[in-house]
Amino acid sequence: MSYTLIFTDSYKKRARRFAQKHPELKEPYRKVLELLSYNPFHPSLRIHALSGKLTGLHSVSINLSYRITLEIMITEKEIILVNVGSHD
Repeated sequence: MSYTLIFTDSYKKRARRFAQKHPELKEPYRKVLELLSYNPFHPSLRIHALSGKLTGLHSVSINLSYRITLEIMITEKEIILVNVGSHD
């Protein structure tokens, strides 16, 4: 069972900036995307719902400091990537 990752234009722009700022995270980031498309509920991703102004979104971890926020449409097997960056 695999999921389709949807890369919005705004996400692509943020991801490019993130990659330029953090080249050391290129491989962990790639692995997270690969695992996310295969099984978004894999324990190593530490997926969890967000609250506050990010209610309705979920987050998966790249490492302890950085995450990807996303919207999951389980019924359509789609994952819309929203943002990548620090936990702040």
